[in-house]
Amino acid sequence: MKPYKWHLLICTGPRCTEDGEAEALFSQLGEKLKQHGLDDGDLRVKRTRCSCFAICKEGPIVTLHPDGTWYKRVTPEVLDEILEKHLKGGEVVKAHVYHQAEGLSVLK
Repeated sequence: MKPYKWHLLICTGPRCTEDGEAEALFSQLGEKLKQHGLDDGDLRVKRTRCSCFAICKEGPIVTLHPDGTWYKRVTPEVLDEILEKHLKGGEVVKAHVYHQAEGLSVLK
């Protein structure tokens, strides 16, 4: 496997979104990573679909590792903002943070 800087996980479980929004978001992710230049190189993102994060509210939920940021209510537009501001720009998108792990941030 090629190295990557980020691991982005999307919960696609059936209980946190009613109409398949999370699955649709994951389906768009590969193209969005290409559009933002995050599919190769130093900022490469590994993407994973997860069946349940056991939060079951405020979905779709997206988590970023290794810095432990969990985002809530992620729409395609919010995902674009996360890709640009957080992954490329080093700025957490505070309006959508569900949880931020203490002391794990890789951001400067």
